[in-house]
Amino acid sequence: MPSPESPVPAFPMDLLAPPDPARLPLPPAARAVPGVRLLRGAVYGVPDGARPLEADLWLPEERSGPVPVVVFVHGGAWRTGLRDDLGPRFRHWTPGPFARLVRAGLAVVCPGYRLSGEATHPAQLDDLRMLLAWLHGRAGELGLDTGRTVLWGESAGGHLAALAAVTAPGAADTATVRGCATWYAPSDLVHLFEDAVHGDACDPATYEALLLGAAPADVPERARDASPVAHVTADSPPFLILHGTGDAIVPFAQGERLAAALRRAGVPVDFRPVCGGDHLWVGVAEAGVERCFTATLEFAARCVR
Repeated sequence: MPSPESPVPAFPMDLLAPPDPARLPLPPAARAVPGVRLLRGAVYGVPDGARPLEADLWLPEERSGPVPVVVFVHGGAWRTGLRDDLGPRFRHWTPGPFARLVRAGLAVVCPGYRLSGEATHPAQLDDLRMLLAWLHGRAGELGLDTGRTVLWGESAGGHLAALAAVTAPGAADTATVRGCATWYAPSDLVHLFEDAVHGDACDPATYEALLLGAAPADVPERARDASPVAHVTADSPPFLILHGTGDAIVPFAQGERLAAALRRAGVPVDFRPVCGGDHLWVGVAEAGVERCFTATLEFAARCVR
């Protein structure tokens, strides 16, 4: 034991660093349904001071070459949610929506991300960018063609998918986003409460304020930075936007705002109002819900063709 006069040896702090997610072993694959391999809980990032970030990967059992990728970003008001949950209208589907996408020739990746109780904007966007870089780095062993990646999200996840799509860095070391599909997603946090019949931009307790770290009215530049409409350029990828005309949570006008911004920039956009549909497709007939899913699958297939 060193004496009080002895210098304390410097501890090699690099030993505390977590292993590089790019080199961690992948989780074992399970057979979700015939033809589909499921890798649950692959660690794609370890942000400083936060929990490890994980993703589930739905992959084809057999393939003739690298397959294109759909990244699904879950909703939950940036506050909660499960990474593999598309909402209550899809929980009874057999096979489930992600297995159906795989059977259509697409791989599906469902990432978790830091929620607003853990970190504020732009942490969630940073997490998605981290995921896209991780996927690209491990594309060979996973059998993925990350040069053909489509982002898709619902509600808060749609907001994050859109934000990632319109701010994609275009670097060689990350996946290339070829399209983005959003369902009933916020797109303009600066004007959200003008569109809504309830809520207050000065209220620090709204879900949007919790994402931003302050009431949107108090941090207008941060609210603008977190708004996909503010980042649309002519280089943005094509979009599919589905939004219920009766949405009581995220106003229908938010979908209109994103579609208008994309059109002004000359970006291809397919904006499909879902007549009478509420949030989470509440009030939409089963056939209508099926059409929403089919439209998204067909859009993703066109983007990666």
